[in-house]
Amino acid sequence: MSKLVIVESPAKAKTIQKYLGGDYSVIASMGHVRDLPEARLCVDVKHDFKPKYEVIKGKEKLVEELTSAAKESDSVLLATDPDREGEAISWHLAYLLGLDLDEKNRVTFNEITKTGVSNGMSSPRKIDLDLVNAQQARRILDRLVGYKLSPFLSQKIRRGLSAGRVQSVAVRIIVDREEEIRAFQPEEYWSIDAKLIPQGSRKQFAASFYGDANGKIKIENGEQADKIMEALKDAEFVITKVKKGTRRKSPAPPFITSTLQQEASRKLGFQARRTMKAAQELYEGVEIRDMGAVGLITYMRTDSLRISEDAIRDAKEFIEQKYGPKYLPDKPRVFKSRANAQDGHEAIRPSMPGLTPDQVKDSLTSDQYKLYKLIWERFIACQMANCLQSTTQADITAGDYLFKASGYRVTFDGFTVLYEESKDETGESEGTLPPLEEGMKARVKELVPNQHFTQPPPRYTEASLIKALEENGIGRPSTYAATITTIVGRGYVTRESKVLKPTELGEVATKLMKERFPKIVNVKFTAAMEKDLDTIEDGEKEWVQILHDFYGDFEKTLKKAKDEMQGVKIQLEEDKTDIICEKCGRQMVIKTGRYGRFIACPGYPECKNIKKLVKETGAECPKCGGKVIEKKTKKGRIFYGCDHYPECDFVSWDEPIQEKCPRCGKTLLKKKGKKPRIYCVTPDCGYERVEEKNEE
Repeated sequence: MSKLVIVESPAKAKTIQKYLGGDYSVIASMGHVRDLPEARLCVDVKHDFKPKYEVIKGKEKLVEELTSAAKESDSVLLATDPDREGEAISWHLAYLLGLDLDEKNRVTFNEITKTGVSNGMSSPRKIDLDLVNAQQARRILDRLVGYKLSPFLSQKIRRGLSAGRVQSVAVRIIVDREEEIRAFQPEEYWSIDAKLIPQGSRKQFAASFYGDANGKIKIENGEQADKIMEALKDAEFVITKVKKGTRRKSPAPPFITSTLQQEASRKLGFQARRTMKAAQELYEGVEIRDMGAVGLITYMRTDSLRISEDAIRDAKEFIEQKYGPKYLPDKPRVFKSRANAQDGHEAIRPSMPGLTPDQVKDSLTSDQYKLYKLIWERFIACQMANCLQSTTQADITAGDYLFKASGYRVTFDGFTVLYEESKDETGESEGTLPPLEEGMKARVKELVPNQHFTQPPPRYTEASLIKALEENGIGRPSTYAATITTIVGRGYVTRESKVLKPTELGEVATKLMKERFPKIVNVKFTAAMEKDLDTIEDGEKEWVQILHDFYGDFEKTLKKAKDEMQGVKIQLEEDKTDIICEKCGRQMVIKTGRYGRFIACPGYPECKNIKKLVKETGAECPKCGGKVIEKKTKKGRIFYGCDHYPECDFVSWDEPIQEKCPRCGKTLLKKKGKKPRIYCVTPDCGYERVEEKNEE
């Protein structure tokens, strides 16, 4: 007989088993074991939204094994992840295994280390039903919105569409930004930039036109710029004011879930889903040479900036040993979490601050190493001294006009010796200035007027969208990765390079939702719902009442929309083709069926003509002269092949283009990358070039 500990994943089970030893048996539930089944609503809205949970299809045997193991054990401890979802999994397990909810059979680990596991095992507690009910409410709320709204969208726009409480708001944010960009009217403005060389020096510095003695002047057109340039032609440039100071630059706080996703997107180019996959692996445990299975970071779903005293002490010891005492702040840094933070866990940090990325690099995958390095550097840097900069600001008078110059030099690098946070916005960078003194004259090396136009707001990247969702209180940090994956996967949004752009489908669906279900896509309403879910977790409100408050109005709105839009079908431009039906002469359209998209005659049921949907590249097959079309593997990876297959077996991972090789006249292929390469399909030809920016 032994004590049974149930966790979610095999990796986590293996790591924890190492610390607990032979008196314990650690088994993985492989995630959720019970849920609302697919294809049916399974929520009894007439009886207080009672959910009808079932064992997840395919997990029946696993549940039998867990039940058998529980019966053979002296006691059972549920050690699923320390968040709402983890609490709900433990609650479902307790139900299936017949455990007493009044017993202290729930343990949590903020980090999968010997200390973390020991601390968790020494503090068992009851399952927190407030946490469970907050998760139940979220799950049921999302099921109600998804299963009630999705059929409506499918009927009115396109078969197979889905709606989601958080995903619909995320799409709206992207669509609203696109509308801002379209409505934007650029305004002309000018700048005048000078390159000056101070008296007695050879080093030049940059200065920008500011205005005159009355204040800043906005140069609105070329005529105004020319007039100022004429006045400056013979002007003497004199440094009339020099202000020197010291600037203290503080490190960024340690990561929380959202900031980790943003920084991994900016610095590493990771999508949120990729970031969370690597983070989960680092938390659950990785086989480290000479150490065995080790959890390298604390729990990665958190919105708290709290750091344990032990971690601060370990970081201090490392910094002092590696960089010296001068790189330590006067006192340890403590960061304040946002007002609505759950504060259930620490910030994301290395579980062993003294374990450097280089020490574990050989034991990690590329993604694991990059992410661990990012987390480790950010955490160590947050406990280091400020970066000190000596700043200089200078006013330069030229006749009646005023120019300004600013610069800095680092006098002490502090935390920047290790890490600096990335930014979405790129401002003008300051340079260094030569020694400047008041009354010093400066010779003009160059004086250039430049025309500019104001720019529209940028499209969202994954990083900036996550930031917007977080700032507006939409969803939870743990849901951002899934939300973005969903809206891209379902065709509401496309990724173009690193930016997110709405498709016509996304814009049409959002317009319909704004007209018919304004609350569902209202940012403030959705944020208020998140706060309501938080009040359930805090034990302040009943989850059933919150569902009643939402559903009554939602049901009326849905019925009204269905009644007023009977017989209405919205046709998307992107669903139209230039293919004429050879049976009845109508212009064929793209439709979506059970097995994907296809081309069909809009005259159904009178005309039932359908065709396979094929995406042509416009290139000619180098083997037989047929058409090269885009294809997909079973896993969704795009490749290219001849439409005469199987008679012709030409295939390529690289995209054939319409242009022919200028040397031999054969097909050219394009290999994607940071600098796309165009090359000839014939190896003996050897033609190759880097794709120019203006090529399509």
